[in-house]
Amino acid sequence: MKLPFPIADRYNRFNRFLREKFGEKVYRICLDAGFTCPTRDGTLGTKGCVYCNNTSFGEEHRKNLLTIPQQMETGITRLYEKRKIKKYLAYFQSYTNTYSNLKYLEKIYKESLNFPGVVGLLIGTRPDCINNKIINLLQELNKSIFVSLEIGIESVYDKTLKWAERGHNFEQTIQSIKMAKDAGLHVCGHYILGFPTENRHEILSSVDILNNLKIDAIKLHHLHIVKKSKLAEIYLADPFPLFSEQEWIYLICDFLERLNPSIVIQRLVGDAKSDTLISPKWKLGKTQILNRIQATLAERNSYQGKNYNERLK
Repeated sequence: MKLPFPIADRYNRFNRFLREKFGEKVYRICLDAGFTCPTRDGTLGTKGCVYCNNTSFGEEHRKNLLTIPQQMETGITRLYEKRKIKKYLAYFQSYTNTYSNLKYLEKIYKESLNFPGVVGLLIGTRPDCINNKIINLLQELNKSIFVSLEIGIESVYDKTLKWAERGHNFEQTIQSIKMAKDAGLHVCGHYILGFPTENRHEILSSVDILNNLKIDAIKLHHLHIVKKSKLAEIYLADPFPLFSEQEWIYLICDFLERLNPSIVIQRLVGDAKSDTLISPKWKLGKTQILNRIQATLAERNSYQGKNYNERLK
């Protein structure tokens, strides 16, 4: 099997993908367009998903939000002054970034693209906040610029989605990804490992399901317990096991070995603000974790997708 990445990398890195696609280093500019979510605005609930920090739902921090052009200009200036970066991805990251009327979505997406050096549009959203009209809009934009839809899969198991109070089931995830892929869009799946509803076998078994979704990229995140979330109340009342650093490193290596090597890895470890994090509190930083994942794969003489073909036989 010919790998789409150098064996020394051990997995299919996002930075390499971007360099090959755009010819040089590309940085994301994170944008907040003032969106909310159906689990927050009363449509499906008011407290968000079980792991969300409820203080983030308030409008206080949004009173002085800059416009999208202002946020883009500020981000581009900062990146160029610091690193002389010349190419950028407009990243609608905060909350559910397709959760509005089509006219407003078209306006802000196009505003973010109206700057020299912007080569792509990244949009984070939920499976139940995508429809044909939105897909058609993104498909039209994709004709002239790279568009990636980042869909919060979180889990492939309905029991977990229900426990996490996501407000959607896995079938909706399947349909939303199919809709985006049929339109020719790049799709990244956001996925959380460590839910108390899933054991290690179920986590690793989920890789085959993810492979079958035909996603282009994935972001992996370990479950965090953050202050002022419903999960914090649950955890403090009855603590359940969370991954240690070493357990995470071994799990990710096992996960990568089963994952289709063509899937680009956009993240292998999450982070949270130290002043809001209850658990797990790791001593190793993100870079150290990534280095140990690579070292562990090298020690195994392994890489992303090593067990991919044999698992499909």
